[in-house]
Amino acid sequence: MEGMQDDLPGLGGPSRQHHGSGDFAPLGADAVLAGLDPEQRAVATALHGPVCVLAGAGTGKTRAITHRIAYGVRSGVYHPAQVLAVTFTARAAGEMRGRLRQLGAEGVQARTFHSAALRQLQYFWPRAIGGDVPRLLERKVQLVAEAAGRSGLRVQRTELRDLTAEVEWAKVTQVVPDDYPAAVAKSAREAPRDPAEISRVYAAYEQIKRDRGLIDFEDVLLLTAAILEDRPEIAAQVRSQYRHFTVDEYQDVSPLQQRLLEQWTGSDGGASLCVVGDASQTIYSFTGATPDYLLNFRQRHPEATLVKLVRDYRSTPQVVHLANGLLSQARGEAARHRLELISQREAGPEPVYREYQDEPTEAESTARLIRDLLGTGVRASEIAVLFRTNSQSEVYEQALADLGISYQLKGAERFFERPEVREAGVLLKGAARAADDPLTAGAPDLAAQVRAVLATRGFSATAPAGSGAVRERWESLNALVRLAEEFEAARRAVGERADLAAYVAELDARAAAQHAPAVEGVTLASLHAAKGLEWDAVFLVGLSEGTLPIIYAKTDEQVEEERRLLYVGVTRARRFLTLSWSLSRSPGGRASRKPTRFLDGLRPGSSGPGARTRGGRGGVEPGTERSAARRVRGPVKCRVCDRTLTDAVERKLRRCEGCPSTMDEALFERLREWRSARAKEQGAPAYVVFTDATLTAIAEDVPSSLAELSRISGVGAMKLDKYGSDVLLLCAGESPELVGEPDGEQVQDSPGDEAAEQAENSPENSPEK
Repeated sequence: MEGMQDDLPGLGGPSRQHHGSGDFAPLGADAVLAGLDPEQRAVATALHGPVCVLAGAGTGKTRAITHRIAYGVRSGVYHPAQVLAVTFTARAAGEMRGRLRQLGAEGVQARTFHSAALRQLQYFWPRAIGGDVPRLLERKVQLVAEAAGRSGLRVQRTELRDLTAEVEWAKVTQVVPDDYPAAVAKSAREAPRDPAEISRVYAAYEQIKRDRGLIDFEDVLLLTAAILEDRPEIAAQVRSQYRHFTVDEYQDVSPLQQRLLEQWTGSDGGASLCVVGDASQTIYSFTGATPDYLLNFRQRHPEATLVKLVRDYRSTPQVVHLANGLLSQARGEAARHRLELISQREAGPEPVYREYQDEPTEAESTARLIRDLLGTGVRASEIAVLFRTNSQSEVYEQALADLGISYQLKGAERFFERPEVREAGVLLKGAARAADDPLTAGAPDLAAQVRAVLATRGFSATAPAGSGAVRERWESLNALVRLAEEFEAARRAVGERADLAAYVAELDARAAAQHAPAVEGVTLASLHAAKGLEWDAVFLVGLSEGTLPIIYAKTDEQVEEERRLLYVGVTRARRFLTLSWSLSRSPGGRASRKPTRFLDGLRPGSSGPGARTRGGRGGVEPGTERSAARRVRGPVKCRVCDRTLTDAVERKLRRCEGCPSTMDEALFERLREWRSARAKEQGAPAYVVFTDATLTAIAEDVPSSLAELSRISGVGAMKLDKYGSDVLLLCAGESPELVGEPDGEQVQDSPGDEAAEQAENSPENSPEK
């Protein structure tokens, strides 16, 4: 086996006996247990499987399982090269490896299912199949589009993602193309197209891959499992290498991943298996994930040790109370195994519920609340705005930008692919290799060395004013400095020295795992993307029926998964939690929306068990006065002929297109000239100030007060603040004095304002996948 350990990257490597440099003394086994609570300690000392850990949100599950592995290594029960820990994201695997290194358990493999399987497949392919491993297809969309064409289907670009998701679901649930229609019917899954058509696309996709010698990520799992099933000697080699398995987020395993795991562990009981999960955080069933394997673990392993982690170290009692309340109303198998969390933190503020007239007002108010939080000392990187679908982000991006607040969009450009980060990595590597580098010679610590190197490219300790590309570049470089501070502190905690070379190695490891450091900006993310993360302050926005639960959630189980999604969102908050919704999509739209049913009985004034009315604490707070001022009730009717209006532009003008206009032509021209001057000052297109339709509406209404101006569609709270006084002066026949705007400060109409108003009652965008 020694030769295999040396040569087989997917199955670990030889044990690393050296855990650091200099005079570092390894931690004793008992020292690893220090600081664990009784339940975490029970996990850490249960070294012989099977072990099932039911771990609620914020209960320290990663701490418990990494300390379990480290305790096993330190006590001599585990050989590091015989341990495999698997999880679902490269970021989580990278974090686990980092913690294990800090605990002196280097040499342990911590990977995603796909990463571990791919390395094994690459190693065993020549022996099991022969020849070179097929090339890995990293993105399916283009091939799915080609397969749809071969199948005689005309597919819109927006449909390709849904078709691709269906192919992935079929493969992870081990459904072949011919069986897809029956599988969809059996699972009550709502297919995006006729199942027979999808079956043809799926079959054509598989044929194209075979013709071109390609495999996709699902094939990696399928082929690895098949080789282990068909070649007993290879399976025996893997099982003799790995003796101890840990599976994190076990509620998210698919049937295909479970099949591979069973091949890794074998049926002889020789391998030790520890699984960790929380059925109440199952939010990926649309990808084929199922909590059944977690919930039925003790049925398959009656001798298993069961430990429940319920002490919540993340959130205040107020946040935990709401989270428990959400689950108390849940139904179904997962709900029967819910965990009642117990907060270990001091009391904090009650969750705040806010109702707004429309989405732009909700976004603008949320941005102002964030500005207020920043003013109290809360860091931008400790604030998140979470929404159900990615399409909701744009209005929040604009609202934050209007106030000059930096933000980062979760799932956008990868941190280590940013040009300034790549350049910084090259500079730091050069400084680490150079002996007696004058740049770092006088620096007292690692962070100072990093700052000195980055200063050669203009980095300073003080952030530049405003937002935009310059600020984003500074935030990226500052994240590298903060990471150096954290890295040095972590190394000192275990008696190791942190030098520039070790830090560069850490950056390389993080880049490979896409384990990015936190950037100093407010996080905008979908609820799905927020899984596994946490912030001091969380704003859960857009919580209305049709968005959460999403309009596509039809079955009871689909609705319950939407409830769990909100639970995940709530449990991301450490201290401050705000939940909000709007009554209409666009200003002036029909106020027909209702807050999500999941808050019934939890928000004050709503019916249902557990309603709280504590004198306004945690109560529903109304939107801004401007929101109330421009409230429009009932249908919008033509001011001339009294016909009910449906067209967006007509609704904005409050008259039929064919009805005579009452527009003050002279005022309209003055408004256009003023708009042109303001746009020129800002260096922006004219429509950024106001659209032509909005100017026409102003020239027809001729408002005489801010309240009257706010009732005009297209005049949001931000624009009212910025341009209101000018517009009223123009309407009064006076000329406002034009004053230059700060650089980069622009106020835009919500994209597709008229189209959004038209689509007021149309289905929401497709769910985040």
